[in-house]
Amino acid sequence: MDINGRVIQVLPEQTGEGKNGMWKKQDFVIETESQYPKKVCFTVWGDKIDSQMMQEGNQLNVSFDVESREYNGRWYTDLKAWKMELAGDGQSNNSGGGFAPQSAPAQASAPAKLSEELKASGDDDLPF
Repeated sequence: MDINGRVIQVLPEQTGEGKNGMWKKQDFVIETESQYPKKVCFTVWGDKIDSQMMQEGNQLNVSFDVESREYNGRWYTDLKAWKMELAGDGQSNNSGGGFAPQSAPAQASAPAKLSEELKASGDDDLPF
């Protein structure tokens, strides 16, 4: 998934040690620039942390994965960023901010076409 927005907050880097060795992560928040702006918090892990990219005010295109996990009967959802680009540098610059648009299906006009064919044939046996 991809989303575009302006970085509004960068949280402190967190580090720790697990069974696989040392780890580090950093959270940052972007705000989309649509009619109804959304604030979205992402987590970046390990060597993908780029403090130059994650500066307040930067316009970013963030590629991320969504993952949920259960702990003590409650569910927690993480948005893990795996790629960040300055909005002007990427190939997919969504000028509207917000979520990247999905491509429309090729048969989008099929219902209208069918309706016109039914009107022309006169085989409409509906009572209304």
